[in-house]
Amino acid sequence: MSDKPADSEQTLQLLWTRVRQRGDLPGFSKVVSSILAAMRGEDDRDFNMASTVLSDPGLTQKVLRLANSPMYAVFGRDINTVSKAVVVLGTDAIGHLALGVKLIDGLSVASADSALARSEMEKAVLSGHIGRQVAAGASTRDAEEAVVCSMLHALGRMMVAFYLPEMWQQITTGSAIEHVPRERQQDQRARHVLGLGLDQIGRMVALRWGLPNTLVDTLKDLYPSALDEPLDHNAWLAAVSTMSLSCADVLFAEAPDSTELAVALARITEDYAGMLGVDASQLLLAVETAQQAARDDGATASRPQRPAGAAPVATAAAAVSGKPADAAQLLARGVADLRELSLTSSNAQLMTMALELLFKSLGFSHGALFQRIVKDGRYQARMCLGGKLQEIAARLTFEDAYQPDVFHAALANDKMIFVENARDPAFINKLPRWWKDALPTTRSFVVMPLTINRSPIGFLYGDWDMHVAPSKVEAAEVVPMNELRALLVRALQPQRPVEPTWNRR
Repeated sequence: MSDKPADSEQTLQLLWTRVRQRGDLPGFSKVVSSILAAMRGEDDRDFNMASTVLSDPGLTQKVLRLANSPMYAVFGRDINTVSKAVVVLGTDAIGHLALGVKLIDGLSVASADSALARSEMEKAVLSGHIGRQVAAGASTRDAEEAVVCSMLHALGRMMVAFYLPEMWQQITTGSAIEHVPRERQQDQRARHVLGLGLDQIGRMVALRWGLPNTLVDTLKDLYPSALDEPLDHNAWLAAVSTMSLSCADVLFAEAPDSTELAVALARITEDYAGMLGVDASQLLLAVETAQQAARDDGATASRPQRPAGAAPVATAAAAVSGKPADAAQLLARGVADLRELSLTSSNAQLMTMALELLFKSLGFSHGALFQRIVKDGRYQARMCLGGKLQEIAARLTFEDAYQPDVFHAALANDKMIFVENARDPAFINKLPRWWKDALPTTRSFVVMPLTINRSPIGFLYGDWDMHVAPSKVEAAEVVPMNELRALLVRALQPQRPVEPTWNRR
């Protein structure tokens, strides 16, 4: 390593050039934007989050696996759909899980040939576990927020390891610097090799991706100081994240049963105890618990696995081959699940779970919830799953005035309708223009009306297109589908106050 520090501008110019040449983290930036938009949104937050996660089958599997992991065992229920995970754990919790998983996945795919980059990703995951355990012990803090902050605290390190591997090699193999604590050695060498700190690079990348400023503010190293002043929220998260990543470094560097490991962890937790307002012994316990949780989850491994005792997961990938063989059982199990959750869920949450249940259990290519907008005299798709349906949702609309087509027939008669061959020349004139234009490759579809007091309020829609094996609704599936319709209608019924007995004649 030369005596002259590098020029920070040259380093950044090289980094952005490499990003342009190799491409931004594959698929990450777009999904991150969707996740953050769903977390910030006010309307249909639950559905938007579920839809964003479901759009990525790999992300769906890993979020469900983590939601069923020991980390969330306190909820004590099998979570087999994303919409249920959102209801049980909360939109923000699933958003934080999805952010962390997508970050690690993006870097894993992009740098599969780099053992060093892979190591930094695994440290980031472990750091997220530690941050959550620490925050969970501090009752006034948001544990889920600490997960994503602690994971993303390693962003600068991962970017350098991935895009600037020759510089990362110099940073990680450089000689020790005298009178500098162990956890600050790497950053000191980075400042010499890169001309700026790893946390600075992380913040610049986060800003490029459009992450919220409150999150970006936590991506700075905050080491223990003699100042005895209370930390604001962002500074507290920055300190937790810095400590968590320092502990993850030690856990990866030392043998599990070494004396050096115990000494180093004890020193770090003692240094941060006063700053965080948490006892050193509690911090040390949080680190040990997080290490075990990460090991149990297999969170750093790419292999998907289902926790023991968890219900089978019907993934979005099922839609690739059409309807699952056990569709009737999946529907019946899902309806029973919804019946229990309907007591504590909002109508929007219930509709989201119902749509995902149909979409996955029947292996639909597309699924949508249409709502009747009385003041506009129209039906409009409000929730869409599968393919690019979300992008064309504005086109999925039609007038509620009766027309002689299959959709109005189903709504007028309050009957579920299944069309097995929508391309049959003898049937084509019963299909509306808006449907034929929006879904030109659909072979079969189902319409499930939702009617209150003989007036349609909307319907659930699902279809199989020509790219999947031909499918149809079997008699065994009709029963749970009708039970699902009845459950939703009961939940959507306006609740009338009970008349006092003394007023009854």
